Amino acid sequence: MSLSEQRVVRSPLVGYALVLTAAVLFGLNAGASRIPLRSGTDEATFTTVRITAALVVLVVVALVVDRRALRLPTLRRLPLLLGLGVLGIAGLQGFYNVAINRLPLGIALLLEYTGPVLVVLWVRFARRRPVHARMWPALGLTLAGLAVVSQVWSGLAFDGLGVAAALLAAVCFASYFLLGEDDGVSADPLHHIVWAFALAAVLMNVVAPVWRADALGADASMLGRLDDLTVPAWAAMAWIVLLGTVTPFFLLLLALRALPATVVSVVAMLEPVVASLVGWGWYAESLTAVQLGGVAMVLLGIVLAQTARRDPHPDELPPLT
Repeated sequence: MSLSEQRVVRSPLVGYALVLTAAVLFGLNAGASRIPLRSGTDEATFTTVRITAALVVLVVVALVVDRRALRLPTLRRLPLLLGLGVLGIAGLQGFYNVAINRLPLGIALLLEYTGPVLVVLWVRFARRRPVHARMWPALGLTLAGLAVVSQVWSGLAFDGLGVAAALLAAVCFASYFLLGEDDGVSADPLHHIVWAFALAAVLMNVVAPVWRADALGADASMLGRLDDLTVPAWAAMAWIVLLGTVTPFFLLLLALRALPATVVSVVAMLEPVVASLVGWGWYAESLTAVQLGGVAMVLLGIVLAQTARRDPHPDELPPLT
């Protein structure tokens, strides 16, 4: 990359454009993922295919960009890589896929994005580091907003298993952020993410081997308002891997050259908003005015929580959903 190209990438305006593009792609991915998920591919097998195919793309990228990323990790780094692979990738993707298949898209993503709130709570109580006072109203807003969205006063408004999966995805999301703060990860992110994906792919292929995905060879309905249209299921899967996983992830990595991770994480919260619009426009999903107010409360609470840490890590890994 030339000096002029590096300056363009480090421009804050370009950084915001990269984050916004990534958030839109991630939001669209939530809608596209339902096509193979509802055409005969179960959540576990879908997760295996997505992770395994993304690993293949990452290996190709490493061969072109930096072959050092393919070197074997040391035994000392293995526990961290296992944590990233099992929790931050396999766990996050697996629970996320269950959630988006069972809940309105915006709600699934909103629940997952409470992960950063858990990060700040972990920093405060497990690491015993100070946080800004705005953390507590942030937590209150988030919890109250979730109660309003799920309408707890009249029984849970959404699928219980879907809600549980989304909350477990939030825990994995928080783990991904916390593990990604390791100095070795920030110094060599491509090496760590390649091997974390490799370990996640091994795990998922034990749980649900990729060759079980025979349904991807058939045509699939585009569902929702596009129900009368069909596409090859493998084509939807290719979109999910290339434009819904690898491309937005690398856009976020590039954005971190120009913007602090706290800013990237807050701007990336456009993803649940995009997913809500996709759910409304594509799948005819809608919320009541009261629930929309709850969504706004949760988003505000997450933004406040994201900026409540006194020790931000500017080089942590970007979100991967």
